[in-house]
Order: sequence, then C-alpha cells, then structure tokens
Amino acid sequence: MKNIYLLAILGIFLISCSSDKAEPADLIFTNGIIYTVNESQPTAEAVAVKDGMILAVGTTEEIEKHKSENTEVIDLQGETMTPGIIESHAHLMGIGYNKLELDLMYVKTYDELVEKVAEAVAKAKPGDWITGRGWHQDKWIEKPEKMVKGFQTNEQLNEVSPDNPVYLSHASGHAAFANGKALELAGISNLKGERPGQVEGGEIILDELGNPTGILSERAAGLVGRLIPAETPERAEQALTLALKELNEKGITSFHDAGSGQATIDLIQKFKNEGKLTVRQYVMLTGTQPALLEKWYERGPMIDSVDHLLTVRSIKLNCDGALGSRGAWLLEDYTDRAGHRGHETLPMEVVTEVSEKAIPAGFQVCAHAIGDRANQEILDRYEAAFANYPDSKKLRFRIEHAQHIHPDDIPRFGELGVIAAMQAIHLSSDRPWAIDRLGEKRIIDGAYVWQKLMQSGAVVTNGTDAPVEPVDPIPSFYASVTRKTLQGLPDGGYEGDQKMTRAEALKSYTLDGAFAEFEENFKGSIEVGKAADFTVFDKNIMEVPEDEILETTVAMTVVAGKVVYKK
Repeated sequence: MKNIYLLAILGIFLISCSSDKAEPADLIFTNGIIYTVNESQPTAEAVAVKDGMILAVGTTEEIEKHKSENTEVIDLQGETMTPGIIESHAHLMGIGYNKLELDLMYVKTYDELVEKVAEAVAKAKPGDWITGRGWHQDKWIEKPEKMVKGFQTNEQLNEVSPDNPVYLSHASGHAAFANGKALELAGISNLKGERPGQVEGGEIILDELGNPTGILSERAAGLVGRLIPAETPERAEQALTLALKELNEKGITSFHDAGSGQATIDLIQKFKNEGKLTVRQYVMLTGTQPALLEKWYERGPMIDSVDHLLTVRSIKLNCDGALGSRGAWLLEDYTDRAGHRGHETLPMEVVTEVSEKAIPAGFQVCAHAIGDRANQEILDRYEAAFANYPDSKKLRFRIEHAQHIHPDDIPRFGELGVIAAMQAIHLSSDRPWAIDRLGEKRIIDGAYVWQKLMQSGAVVTNGTDAPVEPVDPIPSFYASVTRKTLQGLPDGGYEGDQKMTRAEALKSYTLDGAFAEFEENFKGSIEVGKAADFTVFDKNIMEVPEDEILETTVAMTVVAGKVVYKK
C-alpha cells in the first residue's frame, strides 16, 4: 500500500514537471499587438515559431515556456503584427521592369511626361527604344490643350524624340502611347483611309484628319509592343531581384502573379533552387499562349506541397479592357463616349474552351473582367462549364477585378462560388473620374460593391494590380475601410455603405487570399500549425484614426520564420 502511495506521488510530480516543460522554439515574437485572423483567438500577445511553422500562440507567460537557451526572441516593442500580407493580383515581373524603365506613375502633367522622355533620349543611342509605364491622363492635374477621345496626342513626344521609338504603357496596361518613330516602324504612321482605327479587340485612336495620335487601345498596343527588343536573361534576373526586394519591403509574404509564361516560371524556379525566393509565389499561366496551356493541361498543376514557395495551378484570361482607357466591356454606352462600349479583348468562346479543359485537368480559371458585360459573359460561361462538371466548384474559379457588375449578376458570385479578386485601391484612384465613364446610377448600383458581394456569400480578396498601382498594401487597406481618395475625400467616402470593416479588410488581405490559392489550411492566419508568415506594422492599423492609416509603414516582414525585411 505504501509503495502504491509513493508511486502515485511520483506520478503527480512527473506530470507537474512535464506540464511546465514545453517544446522549445527557434523564435519567439513578444511584446506586440497581434491580430491573428482566427475567430477563436482574435488577438494574442506572443507567438512561438519552430522550423518555420507556428508552434504556439498566446499570452506572454504562455509563450515564455517555449523559450530555451537557443531561442531567438524578437521584441516587437508594441508594434502590430498580422498574418503575412497576401497580394492576390499583381504582376511580378512588371514590378521589377517598372524599376528598370521610365516610371511614369507619379507624373502629374503631359509636359512632365515629355520631359522624362527627353531626359531618357539624351542618355540613349540613336535608334534605342525608350520604354516606360504608369501614365494616366485622368490623374493629371491639368490636361493638354489638344485631346482626342479623352487622350493626349503625340506631337510633343515627336519633337523630343524624332529618332528614338517611344512606347509608354498606360497605368492600367490596357493602352499605350507611341511616338511617330514607333508608329512608323509598325507601319501605322499614316493611315489616311488605308485602314480603320478599329482593330480586333482594340483601337488605333485617330484625329479628325485620320492620322494616328499615338494612342493604341487594348490589343492595338501590340502592333508596336511586339517590335520592342526581347528582354535578356540578365535583365530578367535583375527585374525579379528588384521585384522581390520591393515585396519584402512592403510586407508581402505571398504573391499571386496574374499571368506569366514559362520563362518567368523557370526563372522563379531558379531563384527558389538558389535560395533567393523570399516571397511565396502562386503563378497564373498566361492565357495568351494556347500552346503553353495545352502543355500544362497534359502535365497538370504544379503544387508545391513541401516548401509552398512556387505553385502553378491556375490560368489567367484577359477578357476586356480597363475603365481608364474606355476599354472595359459594357452592356450600355460609356456616359462620356456615345456609341462606344469598350472591347471584348478575348473571344468568349475561348473562356468556354479553357474552362472546359481546365476543370478535368485540375486548373483554376481566373478571368480579368472590369466592365459589366465582361463580368456577365464570364459568369455565363463559368456556369455552363460547372453544369458539366458537378465537382468543379472545388476549383474556386475567380474573376479578377470584378470592378463593375450588373446588379442582377452580383448574387451569382456567391451562388456559383466564384471568387471576386478585387483591388480596393482602384476605388481611391479611379472613382473620382469613373463616374464620368459610367454615370451615377451604374456607379451606385454595381461599381466597387464589396459588401454586396460579400453578402452574396462570395469571397473577396484584396491587392493592388501592381504595377498599375504601387504594391504597398497600406493604401489599399485604407481604401477598403474608408472608400476615400488618398487625399481623404470625400467625407464619409464614396458609397460608404460598401466599406469593409477593418477586420474584413485584413481578412481580405490574408486568409481570403490564402483561400483563393487553396492554402487556407497552411497560411493566412496566426494559428498553431500554420506557416510563420508575418507582417509587422509600426502603427496599429486596426485601431488608429483613419487619417493615420496612411502614415503607417511596414517595420518587418517574416516568411517561414525568417526575417526577410526589417526597417
């Protein structure tokens, strides 16, 4: 009896000792404000990490038990940590190349654009191409005296660059501005009745005499764009390096690349093999290369279930243009251009064909649609494809942008399980002039309708469409919760009933983004067993006054438990 008693005491002692011992962590984050995006534990004080995964989440006292002599402790010093930010729609190489070419994103006038081109010409050799991206005529503080169909003309560009071809992409990527030399090389410098301005899926903007103005809308841009010399492998590596650095600095831990070819996938794989891939990549195959898609249908998705660094399991289709270039495909005429309804930049039968092939091959389809006609047509084709494949909803088809939707089509997103991959920053940048394109009724009923979509049961993700906008998530978060311009206008925001709460906005940038790439069980929230991907902000974006959100910066970015950026 005595021995049994002693054994019982010993057992209690051992259990007590073991309960005080916890699995040692490699890394502990403490002394911060931690928002987990986990409904069962919305906030925490500290997080323990081991082997790149979250070991424990809890109070400072609870996490302290995981500290050993080999544990690195990072003091957050009261800063705010969230799950790693997921950019759900942007263009990886575009971000990098934007840093190697003329960056026209912040140009405020046409004269300033011309001045930047003149500076580039002075440094170039005769005949060298001058390329750039980012101009947007509706964002200029003053318009040039001569405008044709809402765009500038290229006379000034010709004066500063008579011998160097110039090709400048619109911020949206859905139009280009070329000088006379570039048009001459493309054989479209003097149409004068030889060919109409309309081309399949696009338009060459002509003046009143029938001369090209230099503006090439939608697919017409390719008439000149295809002449630009191909990028070298060395320059591509440089661009990818710059892009990854930018993403690290902006707190991005995962990135949905909205349409790339095999060369880009191979380059990302090379960076992964060399240990240089510091942001997780979810790559959409470009739908502009049918032969590429056929190879991947046969091969099947490439799902990185080990490192979760590079996955290819979706297809990107470009189905209409942008509102800024009046290329978005509408059901009714543009309010500010009678008789014009934008462009179907991809035949809708291709959406049907790709969907029918993608589903049995296991690929998600992500279709770019900005105008209400494009959104409606794509939903129709998705629905028809789903009817033939009962389990197809598991593939989580997406519509990229879903910017302007007919009211009858809004509920269909939730009903069909189609993800609305939206970019809140477009509301801030575009809404002041978008009302001129669509008119008040269409804007109120169906433009940037985040709440209506979420209430339909749809998942709404967030991002920037960089390099259309800077890849910084903070302005897009601000737009999500205020529906204001970045200048803080108007009071109450545009169509304020469609604002996201701060919790909804954070979820759209984290867990919903993870869901859109089938990774919600691996990342997107701060929970035990998930990836240790974190973004640390120097201000509490969940509680500071609205006007302080834009003053926030990223203090630290962590991917798989490794600090890839620290301010």
